[in-house]
Amino acid sequence: MSQTITDDALLRAPKVLLHDHLDGGLRPETVIELAAEAGHTLPSTDPDELRAWFHAGADRRDLDLYLQTFEHTVACMQTRDHIERVAFECVEDLAADGIVYAEVRMAPELCIEQGLTPDDAVEAMLAGFRRGTDRYDIDVGLLVTAMRHAARSHEIAEVALRHLDEGVVGFDIAGSESGNPPSRHLDAFRTVAEANSHITIHAGEAFGLPSIWEALQICGAERLGHGVRIIDDIEIDDEDGSAHLGRLASFVRDRRVPLEMCPTSNVNTGVCDTVADHPIGLLRALRFRVTVNTDNRLMSDITLTGEFMKLRDAFGWDWDDFEWLTINAMKSSFWPFDKRLRIINEKIKPGYAALRAASLGTSLGSTASAR
Repeated sequence: MSQTITDDALLRAPKVLLHDHLDGGLRPETVIELAAEAGHTLPSTDPDELRAWFHAGADRRDLDLYLQTFEHTVACMQTRDHIERVAFECVEDLAADGIVYAEVRMAPELCIEQGLTPDDAVEAMLAGFRRGTDRYDIDVGLLVTAMRHAARSHEIAEVALRHLDEGVVGFDIAGSESGNPPSRHLDAFRTVAEANSHITIHAGEAFGLPSIWEALQICGAERLGHGVRIIDDIEIDDEDGSAHLGRLASFVRDRRVPLEMCPTSNVNTGVCDTVADHPIGLLRALRFRVTVNTDNRLMSDITLTGEFMKLRDAFGWDWDDFEWLTINAMKSSFWPFDKRLRIINEKIKPGYAALRAASLGTSLGSTASAR
């Protein structure tokens, strides 16, 4: 029997977010206020115009151009108070989007232009998260991120480890992949691994299979940030439509390596032309461990509910698909195992069961009315 999945129902669905950048999700109104306090000049001081400017600037089919828009959000995150406010509002916005668990990432080395240390920046982020999670029914962990084009990754890894018991859940590197292989930061990854902490790496977004291979086999990534270029190791037979996986793609699927996929962001950066063309459809069909994420909510003008809507419309996915994706994400999180199970059993499964029942009821009502 068909299921009616409305936009409102998708908003109410319990969701899990593993790939969201703190500096990519500020509210335009907040950017305007904090930029004024910081003496930073913006392209516009009208919230609607500024939101449109960010999206137009990011939607240029090029990752390096996409990253240029962060100049203005990072400028608003140079004091403890500003960082804490941004982190609190992030939690507030995610909770309003139906998200029950999120891992939000940020590079503290981008927040030290006015005298803060990386530790100061992390402490302010965690303070904002705690203030948000105390108020809303959501859990949030921080992924401390190093910039892959810089030379501070080992220092930033040590910062992450100092705050493990305060809300940091793992370590990441981000930034332009081209010319900046993850193996350049091997010392940082080894330091994190030796401390029994967690690693996710931006890999296979704008660059290809070598980036994915290095992240997994050299640097010890447990998850792939994006990982969309794994599609380059899959061939589809023109005659019967069967899929043939190369060794790396087989390894990723066999090992259940989570893919932190961000469809709208990938359209913006030129990975594909539309969400309907995104490899997530094939990868879900082939049972890779796919998760759905927002990447940068301001730049891509997207929410996780919005991502779900686009996937529903592009691939005809139903509640079974969305529950599968959400449980994938929760299983793949860096949250403690017992807490993961509690969220799955007490929030995700009951939430989707109720939505599924309501959708079937709507369908039955519509059928009866048609008769």
